Amino acid sequence: MARMHTRRRGSSGSDKPAADEPPEWSDVDESAIEERIVELAEQGHDPSVIGMKLRDEGVKGTPIPDVKLATGKKVTEILEENDADGDLPADLRNLMIRAIRLREHMAENPQDHQNKRALQNTESKIRRLADYYRGDALDEDFTYSYDVAVELLEE
Repeated sequence: MARMHTRRRGSSGSDKPAADEPPEWSDVDESAIEERIVELAEQGHDPSVIGMKLRDEGVKGTPIPDVKLATGKKVTEILEENDADGDLPADLRNLMIRAIRLREHMAENPQDHQNKRALQNTESKIRRLADYYRGDALDEDFTYSYDVAVELLEE
């Protein structure tokens, strides 16, 4: 996978094991897993963090290596069903947080050209993602700006 804003080539990643059912040592009830996912979401965790917590801490002490294998649904699908998903998609939210941090850094360090470029790239990615989500997870008339991002993330 080539990177979007660099000349470097991407590195190959690992693939998930080709399993079609959860391991026998991970036999937790589906409803218990869903309850734990909603509980973690209400504590303010993103879907990716929820997945890691289930893998590491588990439900009632039993690790859940793969939520989709155990329940047949992704973490985000479970959150949507229980109306516990955030108002912004996690990838867009993370990019906005990064852009705000970079913008604040640039205000204090106007000569930092490397981070000026990083801010431009990040805002580019945000605009590209906003186009993708517009009309679905975002309003039809959503346009990204620093002020809009600050306002959205304060809620």
